[in-house]
Amino acid sequence: MTIKGKHVLQAVLALCLSLLFFVSFSNVTTNDQTAYAADNSLQKVKEKGTLVVATSPDYPPYEFQTTKNGNSKIVGMDMSVAKKVAKGLGVKLVVKSMSFDSLLVAIETGKADVAIGGINPTAKRRQSVDFTHIYYSGGQSFLVNKAEKLKYSSRAKLKNQKVGAQTGTLQYDLAKQRIPGVTVKGMDKNTDLVLALKTHKVAAVGMETPTAKAYVENDSSLAMIPSGYKLNKNDVGAAIAAPKGSTALINAMNKSVDQIKKQNLTDGYLKTAGTYMKTNTNNTSMFHYWKYFAKGVEYTMIISAISVVFGVLLGTLLALMRFSHNKLVHAIAVAYIEFVRGTPLMVQVMFVYFGIGIIVNLPALLSGIIAVSLNSGAYVAEIIRGGIDSVAKGQTEASQSLGLNRTDTMRYVVMPQALKNIWPALGNEFISLIKESSIVSIIGVTDLIYQLNIVRADTYRGVMPVFIAMILYFIMTFILTRILNHYEGKMNHAK
Repeated sequence: MTIKGKHVLQAVLALCLSLLFFVSFSNVTTNDQTAYAADNSLQKVKEKGTLVVATSPDYPPYEFQTTKNGNSKIVGMDMSVAKKVAKGLGVKLVVKSMSFDSLLVAIETGKADVAIGGINPTAKRRQSVDFTHIYYSGGQSFLVNKAEKLKYSSRAKLKNQKVGAQTGTLQYDLAKQRIPGVTVKGMDKNTDLVLALKTHKVAAVGMETPTAKAYVENDSSLAMIPSGYKLNKNDVGAAIAAPKGSTALINAMNKSVDQIKKQNLTDGYLKTAGTYMKTNTNNTSMFHYWKYFAKGVEYTMIISAISVVFGVLLGTLLALMRFSHNKLVHAIAVAYIEFVRGTPLMVQVMFVYFGIGIIVNLPALLSGIIAVSLNSGAYVAEIIRGGIDSVAKGQTEASQSLGLNRTDTMRYVVMPQALKNIWPALGNEFISLIKESSIVSIIGVTDLIYQLNIVRADTYRGVMPVFIAMILYFIMTFILTRILNHYEGKMNHAK
């Protein structure tokens, strides 16, 4: 190994150890906060006057979105439960949207006070968070294609078949444990699972009975069969999750939950949810949901535009650091670039939002912009470095012979020529950024992919919303390509 290689390796290892120390420190901080929350969890909620609830609004009739008086709002049985609980606490309800597999992480990292979303209080989950009493038990079912209802009339008939279930749910674990020879296909969204079912990628999809029933009532090509599971009553049903040790808050919420069960209020909540669902399916044309797509395009463009600016600035800085004669500066730049390029953008987005969020409570949109900018900066740095290296060495020597110092040589001689060389690659990075920014939907940023999934959940249409999103992405990237090509042409014709 060369000396330069050793310095790079040492820098990368140092960066990794620093991140591990940060995570360990964060965990200690979180544990301390959790222990402290055992005494003041309820007091904290009452003092700020809000109950922040995390949910994934793509699971009708539990939670989904609808348009009322031109405004989009999250509705469903769980939202009615959350309102009842917030009212019982004497505070205002604030809802945060994100993917289902991020709900428990959100309350563990302080992004939300509680989480609700048809969450089953399994023994495994109880190790990480606390739960209220169960407020509704809907049972378990399988969704199947109506034409195959006789073929898959019971759970036993699903032996050695492919069965779909939402990742991280009780349905996923049950299918894996209790269906012999099964291959479980896990996906983040029920809408994706239903599409997989209708295209025969899976034989059945495990769901809560009310959700399966909602799909059957709104899609004549689907049917449902009973699961036949015999389950522990403490694991079955939906409950509200809160941070571990939030005894005071849990006890206060249980007063409302017990009242909901005693008065059987969930029947009314489900009836109201059904009314909203009928409203959604009265007109499932994509034009009817144009505001959803327009909002998605707006956020996608905002994230991409800001991330491009900061990505270029950071990338330029990192590229210049790589050319520095200072070994430490050079090693830091190399370590950063290699680390960012070696980790998925999804992980980086979640780390910024949930990890750094432990210390600084960053909004989802800002977290997404930061993560995408930091990621883009590493790739832009390599593009710029390659462009600088492509400038003939004689150009630098000639400028030095004219008396230009290193800074002026880079500014007036090398960079103008390098920009012309790197423009096509830089343009590709800008275009990729528009598409890659879609990953921010996992933390609840209402970009185009997020809105696409909402429309799919509301309309029970699997393919058309995807097609519309593809067209919109194409339009955005095509326009940007034309603009970039225009300026590339001007550069090529410039004297």
